[in-house]
Amino acid sequence: MKIEAEWMRGGTSKCWVFEAEHLQQAGASLDVLLPRLFGSPDSRQIDGVGGAASTTSKAVILHRPAGGDVDVEFTFAQVGIEEAVVDWGSNCGNCSAVVGLYAIEKGWVLPTADVTRIVTRNTNTGQIIIQRVSTPDGALPGAPDALMPGVPFPGYGIGIGFQDPAGRTTGSLLPTRAATDTITAGGTRWTVSMIDAGAPVVIMRAEELGLDPSRYASWHTGVELHLDTLEQVRRQAAVRMGLASTTRAAARAVPKLAIVAAPAHQDPACDVNVMMLSMGRPHPALAITGSIALTLAARTPGTVLHAIAGSKGSASLWLRTPAGVIETWSEEHDGTLLVGVDRTARTIATSTIHLPEAFGSVVAASPAGATL
Repeated sequence: MKIEAEWMRGGTSKCWVFEAEHLQQAGASLDVLLPRLFGSPDSRQIDGVGGAASTTSKAVILHRPAGGDVDVEFTFAQVGIEEAVVDWGSNCGNCSAVVGLYAIEKGWVLPTADVTRIVTRNTNTGQIIIQRVSTPDGALPGAPDALMPGVPFPGYGIGIGFQDPAGRTTGSLLPTRAATDTITAGGTRWTVSMIDAGAPVVIMRAEELGLDPSRYASWHTGVELHLDTLEQVRRQAAVRMGLASTTRAAARAVPKLAIVAAPAHQDPACDVNVMMLSMGRPHPALAITGSIALTLAARTPGTVLHAIAGSKGSASLWLRTPAGVIETWSEEHDGTLLVGVDRTARTIATSTIHLPEAFGSVVAASPAGATL
């Protein structure tokens, strides 16, 4: 069995990009098919195309709507590594950046002027994402020429703006109706803000974890000492946000968890220090959907982040991450809010993925799951 796919980098993530009809030809549930393609369960994903890290075990599935105002619809899948599971509960902002580039490279959308505007819809959340692809003189540059923090080589410049992102998963920017809540875990009471914008995110103060805002480089080691407690906090938040009925049932990828603090000194290049967890581990950069939640949290009085950056009153928010400082931006037009960030993307390879013939017998014996 053979399946066509593109291997693409979007922002600080890598993902395998499939057209829906190509996956449908396998005649299998995506909950069975994707883990086998990626080589899960296996911490190395040695017999599949997964990259053995949360930022590289991702899939994007595209399809072209028939008419309407949306150019491309896409579904994001976070594929488990040590477990043969697929998390469909949220979107990936970094991987979203590949959608507009793919559409132009495949001729689904024709470039216009110096910036081509592509309207996309993420089916996991129903979120409309406006993509602005740099196309000087009405074409992609001959070679990628845009740089971004966390990636050593250039890609094509792409702005991704989330249209009215609040409450796309839970129905409310503040799922518990409170700007801050208290969660008890590991014998300690933690002050948190639970935000749903771009993706559901739990925000915690670095100081409560004993992390020194003036020594951001040491956070990674400090955070790893608290991983069990942080996971308890995250799972309790999932229940309070209405994302799971019990802590045991909480998904691995949703909600995300972010640890924040003000810079130790007045820093013109940064408004807040951030470390986000992804699939239970410190993220090497920042989940872009999470950055959208942080941006709206900074705009919402009473939240943990508003106390740090809310007085800034600017349309931009500068976030220090392990990969460098990134900027988010906000725009309002006719009552519509667009919150976004600039990314880069690049196609790495065009591929045919081979599945063993024995996979057919596995499919026949497997229960039904997610389909397209």
